[in-house]
Amino acid sequence: MQNTVTFRTGLISLLAMAAVGAPYAASQAQDNSLEALNKMTPGSWEIRYRPDGSRQRVCIRDGRDLIQLRHPQGGCSRYIVEDTANRATVHYTCRGHGSGRTQIRLETPQIAQIESQGILDGSPFQFSAEARRLGKC
Repeated sequence: MQNTVTFRTGLISLLAMAAVGAPYAASQAQDNSLEALNKMTPGSWEIRYRPDGSRQRVCIRDGRDLIQLRHPQGGCSRYIVEDTANRATVHYTCRGHGSGRTQIRLETPQIAQIESQGILDGSPFQFSAEARRLGKC
């Protein structure tokens, strides 16, 4: 009887840990498949927002760093909507801060077009931008 209770308790604990870790593992596995973003050259990039022309410089390791420009904090879950050779669309949710949907269209490994919209801390956002690689960070 004691072994059965211990086995059940252990099995329940294992299933609970798997349920908690599965979305994170799925998110990490999905991130590895973003073909277009894998082609982007690491380094210093300039984001030119349309239509106002404002600019932002960012240092990226790969194209995934451009998915959450309005939600730079970590700990967000991601769901890949589209993954092709030159385009990636990702929906993400940042618990307590909102969510977004970003589409990145790769023109070359040094130029990309970004469309993003979502909710940031209760307020909506939407932007279009062009990203160009400037050089090394």
